[in-house]
Amino acid sequence: MPRRSLLIAALLACLPFAQAAAQSPIVIKFSHVVAKDTPKGKAADKFKELAEAATKGRVKVEVYPNSTLYKDKEELEALQLGAVQMLAPSLAKFGPLGVKEFELFDLPYIFPDKAALDRVTDGPIGRDLLKRLEPKGIVGLAFWDNGFKMMSANRPLKLPADMKGLKMRIQASKALDAQMRALGANPQVMAFSEVYQALQTGVVDGTENPPSNLYTQKMHEVQKHLTVTNHGYIGYAVIVNKKFWDKLPADIRAQLESAMREATLYADRIAQQENEAALEAVRKSGKTAVYVPTEAEKAEWRKALLPVQQQMADRIGKDLIDAASKTASAR
Repeated sequence: MPRRSLLIAALLACLPFAQAAAQSPIVIKFSHVVAKDTPKGKAADKFKELAEAATKGRVKVEVYPNSTLYKDKEELEALQLGAVQMLAPSLAKFGPLGVKEFELFDLPYIFPDKAALDRVTDGPIGRDLLKRLEPKGIVGLAFWDNGFKMMSANRPLKLPADMKGLKMRIQASKALDAQMRALGANPQVMAFSEVYQALQTGVVDGTENPPSNLYTQKMHEVQKHLTVTNHGYIGYAVIVNKKFWDKLPADIRAQLESAMREATLYADRIAQQENEAALEAVRKSGKTAVYVPTEAEKAEWRKALLPVQQQMADRIGKDLIDAASKTASAR
């Protein structure tokens, strides 16, 4: 057979494999550290469903919940290295990454309610914060909500003075460190996946969480008291590896953005109902006493914690804190 004919035959033989490779779906590994049945876990699964439908199978989203791939401290590095393509870390994770402005969201009592928070995340402040991730090799796609945090421990926490001397687990955030110190507690930075055992063995005395995280991680089984302080917010930024994102075909990227918008609406819609249901489940378990502070007690918590905003002004930026406060309080 002439050389040219051999070459043609070889190319034809390879064609089915080339077609198969071309038709292989783009895989997005989506890792997160919470349970599947939390607001974030359900939103991640919803995004998988929407993304695969929107791209007609050209994209496959593999969701890895509950730290099955990476723990808190590892997941951002894994994203930057391209070992995973998508994460939804809590906003406190970006301070240690060098984008300290995100610790705005860790300041106590800066957002009086969900509507105030939405005015910040959905507006210019939120868009600017996501843009600040790009020099780190990260594209921010959306903010996902998980509501307000409550204090838990193995002793009643009616007033700030009750926190004195407690070892309290926190995320690696200078604002959260300052918050616990303002209450006389000893902050202990710890990966989320390690908290249950640390509470069980007394390595830490308590923690702060939205009810959905507390309940799905069974922390209520090793915490005797939960106080509805609603002192701080916990939310997430859905992020992707920038190199991966930029290399996607434009039509695929547009379809994924559309799926993310829909998943974000879903995430925000379910967050409050999931947390309300989790708080009721904690009450019904009989293992944790749930305490709702009086108005006078709430005022004491605010008095103790509001100075943290001023303490963090140099780190986060006074102008940013003032702009967020003004936006949050606008009607």
